[in-house]
Amino acid sequence: MERKGSFGQEICLGTHDEDYGSWMSNPVFYVFGGVTVMAAVAAVLSHMFHITVLVILFSLVTVVMAAMLIWIAWIRRKYAFDGGGIMGLSHSVVLSQLEYDGRGDILEVGCGSGALAIRAALTWPDAKVTGVDSWKAIYDYSIGLCEKNAVSEGVASRCSFRKGDAKHLDFADESFDAVISNYVYHNILGSDMQKLLLESLRVLKKGGVFAINDNMKPKLYGDMEAFCQKLRSMGYREVRLVDTAVKIFGSRRRAKLMMLGSSRLLVGRK
Repeated sequence: MERKGSFGQEICLGTHDEDYGSWMSNPVFYVFGGVTVMAAVAAVLSHMFHITVLVILFSLVTVVMAAMLIWIAWIRRKYAFDGGGIMGLSHSVVLSQLEYDGRGDILEVGCGSGALAIRAALTWPDAKVTGVDSWKAIYDYSIGLCEKNAVSEGVASRCSFRKGDAKHLDFADESFDAVISNYVYHNILGSDMQKLLLESLRVLKKGGVFAINDNMKPKLYGDMEAFCQKLRSMGYREVRLVDTAVKIFGSRRRAKLMMLGSSRLLVGRK
């Protein structure tokens, strides 16, 4: 089947001072930094009071935390649009696997800073994109940031953003022609991942397409091959899993080093 999306043109986001943040959020970075400083201070104080055991303990904690902070900083840089660009690359991979004709309405579940929704709008000029997110405090994202980025990229008239819950999407059945998502569901702790997927597919029109990328660890997602077969038995077509650990990171080992070693993309048509 011929893909109708505008993939012949190169799309570069973030060239007008847009803020797309990083998957390694500032609060996480600050927490690790703060713990490292506190451990170092505790080691110095223990030395001043000649408590050898605590000097050794807090010195080890300082070294370990400093090493983790360096690792996190490296990952943060690799993810960033103005760094290693992995966030942008992952969005491109997700959309390139979507067999979409470029017309109608697209839903992004977990839109964050709006980057994937905006890329979809730029890729398909005739489509309208809706992004939903809970915008939890752990990330420096907000509906205002998404709207600002959409204005800056010139797609504000075709992008809308609203607060929502992936467990219970506030849309009627069969509302969208395409559903997309990228590294979202594994962050919704305590949820049944397969139920989350079915909830996202509930709002997809008959004949609509989907591309949902996530860190699909078996202990979180269960048997995804069996889930794909379940979707086929429900009438879904062209259902497949794509190994995005290799497509995005180059190898499963590198993906694991960047905390997304079980990265896979669920693709299909309703």
